Amino acid sequence: MSNLHRSEKRQARPANKGLHPRNLHNQGYDFQGLVKSHPALAPHVKPNAHGDLSIDFADPLAVKTLNAALLNRYYNIVDWDIPEGALCPPIPGRADYIHHMADLLGPEQSGIKLLDIGTGANGIYPLLACQIYGWQCVGSDINSESLENVFTIIANNPALKDRFTLRTQHDKNHIFEGIIQAGEFFDVSVCNPPFHASLNEALKGSQLKLNNLARSRGEQNAKTKSPTLNFGGLGAELWCKGGEQLFLKKLIRESERYSTQCRWFTSLVSKTDNVKPAEKLIRKLGAVDVREIEMKQGNKITRILAWTFI
Repeated sequence: MSNLHRSEKRQARPANKGLHPRNLHNQGYDFQGLVKSHPALAPHVKPNAHGDLSIDFADPLAVKTLNAALLNRYYNIVDWDIPEGALCPPIPGRADYIHHMADLLGPEQSGIKLLDIGTGANGIYPLLACQIYGWQCVGSDINSESLENVFTIIANNPALKDRFTLRTQHDKNHIFEGIIQAGEFFDVSVCNPPFHASLNEALKGSQLKLNNLARSRGEQNAKTKSPTLNFGGLGAELWCKGGEQLFLKKLIRESERYSTQCRWFTSLVSKTDNVKPAEKLIRKLGAVDVREIEMKQGNKITRILAWTFI
């Protein structure tokens, strides 16, 4: 009997408290259903220490295959893939960001246009925004290889062709300049900033995640192998000079120059200590509304900072 059938009665996981009410992943992962729609996931699915079906979340290939399965089953995106070493985003949390943006923009919105700053090789925010709400999306990135990968994903999904376009940021010193064009208007910009200040700091962060996963599996004294970026992240995706704090400062300052061309500027803020200084700068620059939106996934709490000059 296969592992899938052996654990059939223990398939259901408790509701994922804290996710947005419209999030399709509120009930956890239906691994049997995911394997049925995406058979490539089957070798990675096994009963965990509690007897529930799961995958090894410390295995980059398993996580990437889970993402491909989720995008296929729930969002009709086929052949999603990322290069080795690229950031592999958690789909439920990324979907939450998009649902909260829909709430921020208000009901009965049509013709919404979203700008994703640093779309990476995964293009996840525009992909979800296109498929969940039918928005028009632009993804920007400084890494041409990342954009080439997203271009391939779009090419494999013809329905995205007229809704998701890509732009290259040629100047590392700018964020919106060279991306937002003259006379263009966006309803919302989203961003998942690089949160580490150096490669070494990123490696330590990856090791910490691995150790936490080991502990959650009951491996209290487990020694994980030498640090690598197990959770992915090319240079510009995971770290930049000055880390999240400096990136946010640059993002906020430059947003003022494009204050009439974007209704809401938003960004994830991973470090709590960076919220208040960012809010202070936003208000100093004359924003008329600043909001901190809290997101929860299990025990993890993240926040979105949103501001508008309009």
